[in-house]
This record gives sequence, C-alpha cells and structure tokens, in this order.
Amino acid sequence: MPQQRRLPQLDSLPRTVYARSESLPAGSLAPAHSHAFGQLSFAGEGVLTVATPTGSHVAPPRRAVWLPPGLVHEVTTSQPAEMRSLYIRADQDIFCPPRCLVLTVGPLARELILAAAALPPEYDEEGPDGRLVAVLLDQLATLPVAGFSLPWPADPQLAAVCRALAAAPDDARPMETIAKGAGMTGRTLARRFQSETGLSFGKWRRRQRLLAALAHLEAGASVTSAGLESGYESASAFVAAFREAFGSTPGEFARGRRAGPGATAQAAGKHPCPS
Repeated sequence: MPQQRRLPQLDSLPRTVYARSESLPAGSLAPAHSHAFGQLSFAGEGVLTVATPTGSHVAPPRRAVWLPPGLVHEVTTSQPAEMRSLYIRADQDIFCPPRCLVLTVGPLARELILAAAALPPEYDEEGPDGRLVAVLLDQLATLPVAGFSLPWPADPQLAAVCRALAAAPDDARPMETIAKGAGMTGRTLARRFQSETGLSFGKWRRRQRLLAALAHLEAGASVTSAGLESGYESASAFVAAFREAFGSTPGEFARGRRAGPGATAQAAGKHPCPS
C-alpha cells in the first residue's frame, strides 16, 4: 500500500522561493493537490512520478518536474528518493507557456537548487541569498526539456486503455486486439489516440514502456531485465529504442545515475519564452 505523505500547508510563501528537502521511502504518495504557486521537484536520487489530469511526468536523477500554479497533481516514488522542492511565487513566469515540464538539470542548476534548499525560509532578498535565488531563477528558465512526459487522454474509454497498458507494460497484444477489447476498431483507436494525446498509439506505447524501464534501471536492474520487464523482446531492441528516445543507452543512463551529472540522456527540446 502507498505511504501517504503529509503535505505542507502553505497559503503564501515567505519569499520569492521557498525550498523543502525530503527523503522519500519507496512507495510514497502525495495525494492529488494543487498550490497557488509554482513548484519545481528535483530528483537527486530515485525516480519521481508526477501525475496530472493531462499526463504522467517522470523525473529520474538530475531531472526535475515543473508544475505551474494551480495544476492538480500527485507524486509517487517506486524506490527511495531524495527530493528538493522549490515553491516559486506565481508572478515569476520563468516557463512559457505555463504547462507541466520535465527538465534536464545540469551541474550549475543542480548546485543552485541544493544551495537554495539550504537557505532559511526568510532569507535576505536584498543580500547574497537573494542574489543567489535570482541567478537560480535565471538558470531554471534556460533548462532544456527532456522527453520524460507521457500525455494522457481525457476520454474515459481511452484512459482505461492507457491505465491497462501502464499496469502491464509487457502487454504484447497488437493494437487491433486492444481496440476490440475497448469496443472499437483499430482505425478508430488510432485516430482518437492521435487527437487526444498528440502521439500515435505506437509512439505513446513505446514512450510508456521506456518510462517504465527508467524505474527498473534506477532500482539497479540490469539492462536486459529492465527491457524485458518493460515489454521488449530483446536487450538489443530495448537499447535501440532507449537511445533513439533519450540520446544515450540504458547502460550509459545507469552509469550516469552513479557517476553524477553530465553522463545521462540529452535534452529533447527547449521551452521558449518571449524576452
């Protein structure tokens, strides 16, 4: 059974950025909630999974999930995790458009996040601490977006299909069989999936499997085991799909998990904001 976390009761923030550090056990759950301010959840160790009404967002080590103000979300961990949360006032529009993002955290941003997490709640905004926070916000706005988000359909019929696939990533049934079980044709499922998620059924399924594999790799599973558990028929097929999606092999990802920033998957894009 998931272990529900006690969430902080924050009606307002004492400063522009308010930081919290948490050591989360395996199977922890922060039930669905929202804030009147933004939140950046950084995974120092472990894998954070953030679910929102429109998608699932996975942050392995050296990744962070940005949640804009007002977005309902829940956070789970399959393995023990070290999380740093930065709560940021809503007037700091550092990400445009305001949507949930998974970001790749480089060495400088990582050190700034850790330094901010060590500040007192009412730090001096006019002194060195305030200048550190200003640099942190500038750095966060430049972080590249990683391909660790999985869009979720709003349609209940399609959402039921997604829940079943997420619960069994090694489900090898072809799309036509899955569509028939959901009471529709394969063509209808493909069309509605593209419309609802922006991804084809095949691309959504591949990304879901790869994100499932991240938790296995983070837990120390071998590349072969992580691939098989996630629905790949062979280690070579898993390695090829992982490299195409994340820019590194699963082995490089696992070594980067132990070695620190800079040895992991490359970014998938940027989050452009007007100047």
